[in-house]
Amino acid sequence: MAQRTYGGATSEERRTRRRSALTDAALDLVAEVGWERVTVRAVCARARLNDRYFYESFADRDALLLATRDGIAEEGLQVLLRAIGSTTPEPDARIRAVVEAVIDFFVADRRRGALMFEPHEALRGRRQEMLRMLARIVADQAAVMLGDQAAPEPDRELGALTLVSGTMEVFASWLRGEVDVTREHLADFLVAMVHTTGDLATALRRERG
Repeated sequence: MAQRTYGGATSEERRTRRRSALTDAALDLVAEVGWERVTVRAVCARARLNDRYFYESFADRDALLLATRDGIAEEGLQVLLRAIGSTTPEPDARIRAVVEAVIDFFVADRRRGALMFEPHEALRGRRQEMLRMLARIVADQAAVMLGDQAAPEPDRELGALTLVSGTMEVFASWLRGEVDVTREHLADFLVAMVHTTGDLATALRRERG
C-alpha cells in the first residue's frame, strides 16, 4: 500500500526532516550556550517544532545530544576513511591527506567541535570508545605504511593512543581559540607529530639498549 503524502512528503520523510531540524537546533545551542544549558524547550523553539515532535524521536535532552554527537562522529569517520582510501600508502601523502581532511571537516562547521569535544560526563564513554577506535585505525595504518619499520604490538597501539588523545586535546584547544596559530601552522604541526610517532620503533630500540 502506498504511503499517504502531505505536501509531497510521506510521514516518514516528514519525521526525518523534523529529526534533522532538532539535531541542527541542538548543534546551534551547544555552540552558543554549552551542553548544560540546552533544554528541550529551547531546542523545540529553535527548530520551530512542538515538543510532541521532539518526543517522537528522542526520550530526553541527553538522548538528542548523544544522537547528534554520534552523527557527527560517523560523518567524521567517513571523512577520515575516504582520505585514507584516496591515497597510496606512502606516509607523506596519506598523513597529510588525513590531517587536512579532518581539519577541513571541523572548520567547515565549527558547531561540530563544540559538541564533539564537550567535556560532559555523559560523553565520557563515547569519548573513550572514539579514542580506542581511532587509535586502532592509526595503529593499523602505521603497519600498512611502515611495514617492518613499524613498532611491534603493543607498542604500536600505545603510540597510536598517545598520538590520538594528545591530538584531540590540541585540536579542541585550537577550535576554542585557546591556541593562537593559523590553520596551516596547525596542519604542519600535526603532520610532523604523526611522523614523529612513526619513528617510535627506533626510539624504543634505543631505550631498550
